[in-house]
Amino acid sequence: MYKILIIEDDQIIANALKNHLEKWGLEAVTIDDFHYILDDFVAYDPQLVLLDISLPFFNGYHWCSEIRKISKVPIIFISSTSDNMNIVMAMNMGGDDFIAKPFDLTVVVAKIQALLRRTYSFQGQVNLLEHQGAILNLGDASITYDDQKLELSKNEFKILQMLLENKGKVVSRDVIMKRLWDSDCFVDDNTLTVNIARLRKKLDEAGLSDFIATKKGVGYLIGD
Repeated sequence: MYKILIIEDDQIIANALKNHLEKWGLEAVTIDDFHYILDDFVAYDPQLVLLDISLPFFNGYHWCSEIRKISKVPIIFISSTSDNMNIVMAMNMGGDDFIAKPFDLTVVVAKIQALLRRTYSFQGQVNLLEHQGAILNLGDASITYDDQKLELSKNEFKILQMLLENKGKVVSRDVIMKRLWDSDCFVDDNTLTVNIARLRKKLDEAGLSDFIATKKGVGYLIGD
């Protein structure tokens, strides 16, 4: 079931959208606290966002820009300010479509379904893993922290993904090595140590010191 995040401060409109989307077999949630929209986005990990332009505190353009730093998820702007300038601005900020208010709920669903088909028939679902403000994007093998986007090597990405998926648990060196080099060939144990060291250095330079802990003689972990 596809998950839709509705970022709309008019609760009547937001609830009408939510109820209608659920009738069409889509999962949907609305935003209650407009201070922490990006946190809610990461926690919910939607496949599509419906985003109003006029919002409390920061407008939709701001939040579109913030989401685009960490995700390529489809974004449809919904707004009563549907002049050409706002439509162009919405597209330039990273929006994928624009729906003017007042709108027909059937048209909204049709646009959502079309965009979901175009996006996920070819790309598959994009997932995010988050810890202490650091966000690992499984779609493009990057990690974002404090407005910095770090590109990871194939092995760095696999290591970080394993540790985040097992957050709070020690992942043994043997398990990590099996995941990285899935073969019967002998791999020098020092090779993993080098990969971990490079990953830690990259995280340290981004401000994520002590992100990965060592359990001596066992393996590595990321704490809860």
